[in-house]
Amino acid sequence: MRIKNLLHFTENHRYCVYREFGIGALDERMLSLVYQPLTGAFAISVYRLLCEHVEAQQVGYSPIEQQRRLFLTLGLEPGEHGRKFLVEQTSLLEAVGLLQTNRVYFPDQDDYIYEYELQQPLSPSEFFRTQHLTLLLRDKMGKFAVLSLRERFLAKEPDGWGDNTVQKENISQPFYDIFELNTHVIDYELEQALTEVSAQQRSSQPKLSEDDLINYADIIRYFPRGSRNRIYVEKLRFLPEQMNVLSYIAYKYRLDIQDICRMLDEDGVFDAKGELAEEEIQRRANLQFRQGKKRQEERQIHEAKVISLREEKKEESQDLPVEYAVEMEYYLEVPRQFTSKCDIHQYNTILRNEPYTRVLEMFYPGSVPNSVNDIFEHVDINYKLSEEVVNVLIHYLLAIKMSQPGERLSSKFVDWVVTNMLNQQVDTYEKAVRYVREQNKLDLKISDQAKLQAKGGATGGNKRTNTRTYNRSANAKPEIPIVKSAREGSSIVSDEEIAEAMRLAEQMQSGQDRVQKTNS
Repeated sequence: MRIKNLLHFTENHRYCVYREFGIGALDERMLSLVYQPLTGAFAISVYRLLCEHVEAQQVGYSPIEQQRRLFLTLGLEPGEHGRKFLVEQTSLLEAVGLLQTNRVYFPDQDDYIYEYELQQPLSPSEFFRTQHLTLLLRDKMGKFAVLSLRERFLAKEPDGWGDNTVQKENISQPFYDIFELNTHVIDYELEQALTEVSAQQRSSQPKLSEDDLINYADIIRYFPRGSRNRIYVEKLRFLPEQMNVLSYIAYKYRLDIQDICRMLDEDGVFDAKGELAEEEIQRRANLQFRQGKKRQEERQIHEAKVISLREEKKEESQDLPVEYAVEMEYYLEVPRQFTSKCDIHQYNTILRNEPYTRVLEMFYPGSVPNSVNDIFEHVDINYKLSEEVVNVLIHYLLAIKMSQPGERLSSKFVDWVVTNMLNQQVDTYEKAVRYVREQNKLDLKISDQAKLQAKGGATGGNKRTNTRTYNRSANAKPEIPIVKSAREGSSIVSDEEIAEAMRLAEQMQSGQDRVQKTNS
């Protein structure tokens, strides 16, 4: 119990006890034989007295009373000495996990009420699995006494039960194989009553260690006095649940006191009632976390550049690095542009031993483009991939993927590939080669399927010279029959046809002459 001023913890203050378990025979034995050597007999007596405040057949809260009852029952002097002694005894119970003390503030009454929340003693197996409690018990009793005490609590299994040849099968029946619920009727009254009973249950907020909890005094010390949110921040002193929310958000997004104070000073983090807007402050904390992560990555890149420049100056005085050999089963094919410069053994040795900057210079005859250099610099520094894995990645991207028509190198695609490699735990040269081969087979399979689909869509369609099909799977338009011109027939004319045509022409000419004579 953290009490800085004993005037805040007196016999006149009120208290209540909360217990949600029952004390059984095994728990009593654990208290007497295990916990009592750790805390002392008086602290265990305080624990038993608090347990009796709630009836044995019930769980929940005890009536609110003055702490004078505790002092008189325990035989303590209601003064400074008695208060200090009671604080020490409850602190021992809190340290071993038997008690949690809360101070509840009521603004209407301007008064505190102390809540003693009892915790159930650990079972023997759980206790001896808890390292710090076992070591403390060893310091109090000795090693052999602890081992003997552990044997007294654990009953041995039958002979031959732990043999490896013994097979254990669960033949228990599940609930819905035995019972059937009436789901056609919805009892709202029962649900409301159960909800009211469960409202007394404790909060499910994740518990943090004392080092991760944010203290109100630290917030109010750094928070600006002239802020319009100052009045809301001062109310957090009496709102432990909202302080726990702030502590959890700070722990989740790695925020310090200055970051929390900066966010609490912004508009929109408190609602109209003056309560903390959890979703809004969590959104801003997430945004600040991502911005800080991006700045940290940029800082790491710049620091790595400085370190690399310093290491280059020391390389002359250092010994030559060890050259690792590559097994033949993990050889990668030499790209076409390097076939005249090196063989397959030399190429794979370069990928295995050279830094990725030298490998990039091989693929670009001039200077490496800044965009490409930035992509692999980000992969090397921020993703922490080894040099040989980055080199295999360069081979896969520049020698295989970029050699295909229509492909281009983008940072998003590289991030996707690197993320997939990290998920598959690709951290060595051999694993990287296997990953590249699997991806290459997958790419070939996908391209073959695309070709078959394109070929199937073109069959039976209108076979025009225009090849811009855009891989449409829809059927082409059917062919429409067109009437052919008579001129498309045979171009050879016989003599009889010529004579007949001349005769028809003469008749037409003679008929026109007769018409002209009659008109005249």
